[in-house]
Amino acid sequence: MRVNQPANQIKLTNVSIVRLKKGGKRFEIACYKNKVQEWRNGVETDIDDVVQVNNVFINVSKGEVAKTEDLKKAFGGKATTETIVREILQRGEIQIGEKEREHELSTLWKEIATLISEKCVDPETQRAIPVGMIEKAMHEAGFSVKAGKTAKSQTSECIRLIQANSKLPIQRARMRVKVIVPTAQAIDEIREKVLASAETVEEQINGEADWETVLLIDPSQFKVLNDLLHKQAEGKGRIETLVFANIASTSTA
Repeated sequence: MRVNQPANQIKLTNVSIVRLKKGGKRFEIACYKNKVQEWRNGVETDIDDVVQVNNVFINVSKGEVAKTEDLKKAFGGKATTETIVREILQRGEIQIGEKEREHELSTLWKEIATLISEKCVDPETQRAIPVGMIEKAMHEAGFSVKAGKTAKSQTSECIRLIQANSKLPIQRARMRVKVIVPTAQAIDEIREKVLASAETVEEQINGEADWETVLLIDPSQFKVLNDLLHKQAEGKGRIETLVFANIASTSTA
């Protein structure tokens, strides 16, 4: 990687800026859009395809290049510009423009609403709730999207807010599971705990070797049941997912 550190200003446009504060100073590098995450994820390995210009700035937008003495003080006298650029690229904070931020938040908002529509139902009808109604409830509940966090990681919080602060009736779609436990185990105690975890018990079969039951459960109970079978059934029981979706049909007659 060829390195220059000119004293004059360099004007750059249409860049993705990565910023790192160190030694009381702010340092920036100019990168190609959408390439920083590819670099961090190991998809892109050629740094010249990530960094637009091989310089360290104090302000990319104004084209103000960092002074050599400031770089040495912050990163050490033996650090080369290339090693400094790589450190900023790996550890720095990606700066997002206003329009990009608005687009990112809008996309996240829609993704969250879509995930909730897929995972939740109207508790009375057990039918899926349209994305548009979910979005309206998100506004009503005062939900705010957090940039930098995935849609999936924000879904549970959003559902709780909708349940607490909106008029939309909503609940997580139930899972239909089958639990199988050998009767040689402490079957009565295990059976009582398994059935207690269910919202609906659809079927029970008492066989000579196994006890089977089909249940509708809240998704949060899946891990509880799995842990129970692992510990009390000594890993000999098992749980199978039959359905993880809206229970009732969403079509109309």
